Amino acid sequence: MAKKGMKEREEKRLRLVNKHKEKRAHIKKQISATNSFDEQLQLQQQLQKLPRNSAKSRCRNRCWMTGRSRGFYRDFGLSRHVLREMAHECLLPGVTKSSW
Repeated sequence: MAKKGMKEREEKRLRLVNKHKEKRAHIKKQISATNSFDEQLQLQQQLQKLPRNSAKSRCRNRCWMTGRSRGFYRDFGLSRHVLREMAHECLLPGVTKSSW
């Protein structure tokens, strides 16, 4: 199980991403539309002034039950351990063990 501080840090990052999403997208669109190198540098500086944790790439997918970040299945939002346990207990509809 992940530490409580780690989970809270990820939640804080998600809040920052959602807060600055439109502003970051707007600046990036301006950078791609601008031909002037000086304007691009100014816009890049504006982008750098935004909080570092407001970038989507800094977020990490975590299991909603355990907080585990590795072995994460996006379809379920669970780690591989929890997914296996829940599938054996028939708690995930439509999930069956494969056999061929």
